[in-house]
Amino acid sequence: MENNPLNKPNKLYYERFDAYSRFLHLLVIISFLSLAITGMIIKFSDSSVFKTLSDLMGGYEVTGSIHRFAAIITFLYFFLHISYLINKRKKRKTSFKEMLKGESSLIPNKRDWEEFKATLKWFLGKGPRPVYGRWTYWEKFDYFAVFWGVAIIGASGLILWFPEFFTNLGIPGEIINIATIIHSDEALLAVGFIFTIHFFNTHFRPDKFPMDTVIFTGKVELEELKEDRAREYELLQTDDKYKERVTDIAPSPALERAARIFGFTALTIGLLIIILIIYSMIFVYQ
Repeated sequence: MENNPLNKPNKLYYERFDAYSRFLHLLVIISFLSLAITGMIIKFSDSSVFKTLSDLMGGYEVTGSIHRFAAIITFLYFFLHISYLINKRKKRKTSFKEMLKGESSLIPNKRDWEEFKATLKWFLGKGPRPVYGRWTYWEKFDYFAVFWGVAIIGASGLILWFPEFFTNLGIPGEIINIATIIHSDEALLAVGFIFTIHFFNTHFRPDKFPMDTVIFTGKVELEELKEDRAREYELLQTDDKYKERVTDIAPSPALERAARIFGFTALTIGLLIIILIIYSMIFVYQ
């Protein structure tokens, strides 16, 4: 019992995200913000507002280069994440069944549907707060939205980036026009979702407002984990794999400060982009 970290008297923290996962999420944020800003500038290039933004960034040639560079980062973090999952499975000798159905699995299941219904009842005051585990249903949705985005937006973007290459492969020219519509509108939908639904679920909920820094620091106070994800907290009592993530070392003040500066900057940019989307839908988009 002496070696049990849960018995330590100091304030305890739980590592939800390792350094590699936090680094990949940093790449996600940087690339997504870059793609969102430059993509809207390109999409609404006839608008004086976006022409001004393009001029501030150095012109449309620079804007296009930034957009393509951010796309490369997107493909990079996608394949780095796949590699991470494969190596993690090998290291922990986890079966495919556990990856797909275990408590740490990001695959949606029947429990997520039950938690969704229970959450609606909770919002309406018709039931208690659901007992969430490591991943909530909305986090799983966000996770697979990235796969959808890379597949649909990424593939259509590659066609637009290298139209001669793909037409030489035998793809009809009409596909280029279809890819333009898919890439443009699907990307706008993704941007709107991330900067509204995702922002609310992650940062603007009453219990997290104004910001949840765990994705940057990696750690959450154990008491907060108990309140927020009781089912995952229960695993600490029985599973050594979870227990070893408990520590009495708090995130450094410098890391906390850097996380809040970067996080609030990203949130501000995201909210400004939402304002630009609303403006575009009303005054620009035809």
